[in-house]
Amino acid sequence: MRAGFEVGQGALDLIQPHEQWNYNNTLGAYVTTTTPPTTSSSASGFSAYGSKPAVNLERPNELSEWVEHVTKTLIEDLPESTPEESFQTDANMPTYADVSPRMCETRPRKMARGDWSDEVRFGDQGNKGLSLIAVLFECAVAISVDNLGEAHRMVLELTQMASPYSPSCGERVVAYFAKAMASRVMNSWLGFCSPLTNHKLIHGGFQVFNNISPFVKFAHFTSNQAILEAFQRRDRVHILDLDIMQGLQWPALFHILATRIEGPPYVRMTGMGTSMELLVETGKQLSNFAKRLGMSFEFHPVAKKIGDVVDLSVLQIRRGDAIGIHWLQHSLYDATGTDWKTMRLLQELNPRIITLVEQDISHGGLFLDRFVSSLHYYSAIFDSLGAFLPIDDNNRHRVEHSLIHREINNILAVGGPGRSGDDKFRVWRSELGRNGFLQVPMSSNSLAQAQLILNMFPPTHGYNLVQEDGTLRLGWKETALYTASAWTCHVSR
Repeated sequence: MRAGFEVGQGALDLIQPHEQWNYNNTLGAYVTTTTPPTTSSSASGFSAYGSKPAVNLERPNELSEWVEHVTKTLIEDLPESTPEESFQTDANMPTYADVSPRMCETRPRKMARGDWSDEVRFGDQGNKGLSLIAVLFECAVAISVDNLGEAHRMVLELTQMASPYSPSCGERVVAYFAKAMASRVMNSWLGFCSPLTNHKLIHGGFQVFNNISPFVKFAHFTSNQAILEAFQRRDRVHILDLDIMQGLQWPALFHILATRIEGPPYVRMTGMGTSMELLVETGKQLSNFAKRLGMSFEFHPVAKKIGDVVDLSVLQIRRGDAIGIHWLQHSLYDATGTDWKTMRLLQELNPRIITLVEQDISHGGLFLDRFVSSLHYYSAIFDSLGAFLPIDDNNRHRVEHSLIHREINNILAVGGPGRSGDDKFRVWRSELGRNGFLQVPMSSNSLAQAQLILNMFPPTHGYNLVQEDGTLRLGWKETALYTASAWTCHVSR
């Protein structure tokens, strides 16, 4: 079978207009080239935090560089700490060291309160952004030492001065961070946090994000390519999606499996999620698509987190099936449960392939760790959306409000070992390597798929694709945002 993944125009002819899915945005033209496209010329493709030269704050669409410049300055204003106490990063992702008690008992240098409002109202955009970021950072430090009264006062200032509908990406970021920190303060006062989750709203926003940005498509197409290569010459396969949502990525894979030279395999799929109603609907959509392709297909919905599974029989695993597990990580809600239990289940399943797409952001550690990490990360996300979409674009607002705001809120107001009781793995691909899994390098065809996706989204110069250490990394400018990797078990090889 050809290693490339080709989807022709004929696949689109199979789509019926009454179906809810927008297959035009889930199917794509896969290529069979073996020559990898040109990637970043730097060693890693993404710069370490604080390693870039001074940023021109007047240039548009450089929020992420600007935030990095400002937060670096604010951190340097704190009293000197020992190397063990300082923030640390590497070129791959912002994994910060624990903040020392000595550091948390201090605050960044405060701005003069008397003329702050006038500066924000009448000063230039750079000064306004600098002021907002400075107050936001002060608020984060106050929260980190449980000075909730001071934090609440600063949150009120921020919510009055920053709007999520502002033409400034920086002001939008501050507005959503201020909302999340207000939730954190309120949750701390109440002593508990029980966020409500509207999965239909999230799934709808996720589909919009898939349409207007390359990040979701990058995760889908690179993972599909790795799964396709792992399933070569296998006539019975089982795909386990740890958080299937609407199953947007699977029609493209189904199409190429149905047109294999050796014939289509028997495909069994287990889709996991929190709503049985939504899982059943997703299963119907996938079953109808597979039927039109003439492919034998079973779908098994499991309304449970993989870390909560006690009996493997609920996953409908059959002897002789080649198992592929897919996990697109996000921060919208806890999709998998306790990390160490999830790892144990992955080992027991003995999969032929695991495709993992991680956000390059720290979910563990202390509050101030997560604040700085997420501020860098989501500044780049807002940057990329602002460069591509108009200020008043409805899809942009929908993604920012229903997805990005929720992720920021979960990381700052909900997440953390002190609140969940669990210590989260910082980098899952590192933990897989330490727990008996072997890395499967992402192939040149996966790289070609990713480059093809980027070419669909102007401005192409803003996105950065890097192949390194067997992984594929997609970022905006010099900030890494998503890393795709593939893994297998010793026994399954």
